[in-house]
Amino acid sequence: MDIGLRTTVKRFFDIFCSSIGLFLLFPLFAIIAILIKLDSAGPVFFRQERMGRNFKPFFIYKFRTMVKDAHKKGGQITVSGDNRVTRVGRILRKTKLDELPQLINVLKGEMSFVGPRPEVRKYVEFYKNDYKEILKIKPGITDFASIVYRDEETVLKDKENPEEYYKNTLLPKKIELAKEYIKNYSFSSDLKLIFFTIIKILFPTYDFICYPKKEFPKP
Repeated sequence: MDIGLRTTVKRFFDIFCSSIGLFLLFPLFAIIAILIKLDSAGPVFFRQERMGRNFKPFFIYKFRTMVKDAHKKGGQITVSGDNRVTRVGRILRKTKLDELPQLINVLKGEMSFVGPRPEVRKYVEFYKNDYKEILKIKPGITDFASIVYRDEETVLKDKENPEEYYKNTLLPKKIELAKEYIKNYSFSSDLKLIFFTIIKILFPTYDFICYPKKEFPKP
């Protein structure tokens, strides 16, 4: 498929599905918003700057899962058992429901359903040469790394320095997977990744291979 046509098809899919998703999920959004407000003080949504296509910054949307001003009470990396995570937040994180507001980012054209996960500025700057290739396309809600490293918070929990481990060990593996996605991209592969993501959310203990055949061991 021609690159221009492929991009058009991908964008049409993103607009159509994000619009339908936001409409159908509105009642769920409302319920989650009420639960968040009842559980702890603070806004419903969490906004954080991430780096988008061609290094253009944007604000990613998530349901807030941590206490107000959490960034002042701990590091940027969240690990399993982090006491900044609220009661409702634990459920949202476990089920990945906290990611649903990113449908807004998709509709706005800042993200796609499938693509390398968007990172914060400092990590992108640290691996800038790699991200020159990765950020030729839009970041996404899900990708190979989202499935392979779904239990990232649990992995980081036992590390002496979670942030250093993430930056020096985990992130390079994610970057390699992102490059593999770009190298082997097709619309059908996007559909497969969406399907496998849903399966992994519904059956988190089910182990299957949906990523490139070369070995990407878990950390």
